[in-house]
Amino acid sequence: MRESTLMEKVTRRTISSFIFFIVSSTILFLAGKSSAKISHNGDNNVTALFLFGDSFLDAGNNNYINTTTLDQANFPPYGQTFFGLPTGRFSDGRLISDFIAEYANLPLIPPFLEPGNSQKKLYGVNFASAGAGALVETFQGSVINLRTQLDHYKKVERLWRTKFGKEESKKRISRAVYLISIGSNDYSSIFLTNQSIPISMSQHVDIVIGNLTTFIHEIYKIGGRKFGFLNVPDLGCFPALRILQPKNDDSCLRDASRLASMHNRALTNLLFQMQRQVKGFKFSLFDMNKSLRLRMQHPSKFGFKEGEEACCGTGKWRGVFSCGGKRIVKEYQLCENPKDYIFWDSLHLTQNTYNQFANLIWNGGHMSDSLVVGPYNINKLFQIP
Repeated sequence: MRESTLMEKVTRRTISSFIFFIVSSTILFLAGKSSAKISHNGDNNVTALFLFGDSFLDAGNNNYINTTTLDQANFPPYGQTFFGLPTGRFSDGRLISDFIAEYANLPLIPPFLEPGNSQKKLYGVNFASAGAGALVETFQGSVINLRTQLDHYKKVERLWRTKFGKEESKKRISRAVYLISIGSNDYSSIFLTNQSIPISMSQHVDIVIGNLTTFIHEIYKIGGRKFGFLNVPDLGCFPALRILQPKNDDSCLRDASRLASMHNRALTNLLFQMQRQVKGFKFSLFDMNKSLRLRMQHPSKFGFKEGEEACCGTGKWRGVFSCGGKRIVKEYQLCENPKDYIFWDSLHLTQNTYNQFANLIWNGGHMSDSLVVGPYNINKLFQIP
């Protein structure tokens, strides 16, 4: 009897030791996996993240402005995958910026207009607005354009000077990373609102790039040095623009795709020129256009089942912008598993797609990786003092 009890004790102890070994090994493995993340030794060494642009980065600023449901996503099924409720993000869950903040060991970056404790804004601020463009005229009156986003940033910079003092604030502004997604609405709005441009395509692109150039120089003048950019995706292949083609034509909307390509060439030229001419200017440019096209053409290669149709919407490719039933068209269908889809609604992407893009932005930039252009990826930008 005693011998049996002793054997049971030994067995239990052996099992416990084995479990402890497995758990400890797992923790060490996970710690190793996360070592690529940035470590902050107290708030004084925090590298803040500032976000500017459109719906690819907007975490809810449009919840707080007088606009229409076309430029809002504060109703179900938005947010269903991760948050379990709508937050104002145009996705089923998190955006690229949310994953970047996680990799950098930062909390979710709050929208500038979100009421609450200003303490949260010490790790960065999200100024992006769904529908916004580099041009003031883009969806004017319904969104927060890039110029106004810059005004909001200046208010935060003044807040920091009051909080930290002039010298410390200057260091933090210089150390911060500025992630920007702008331009898509300046081009897609032409087709979505059935406008005609009174100037040539190249002139239109020049004006958009000119406004973006002014914006970058303003941030630089205040002290910003480290910039990340998403280029403009292949707009003509988005479901909402694709359905604008004449009947029986399943191809992408050529002029919209052409404008995106022209913008991206001009943006690349601008950034490399600034790197040569502007002291201390550092950048990372993510080729969102190419990355999205690769996934649309070969969805299964990247773990998707559907590369053209949106998860949420109605009509062909679910290209009618009706997700949630609170827009002009009330009818919509919702897919069973958003993870299988590249597009969430007819103009935006799923959390799964954004997750893959964030990984490329954070880790990319190797010689074999043409999706991140420039001498830095975002991870490296965060590590630069």
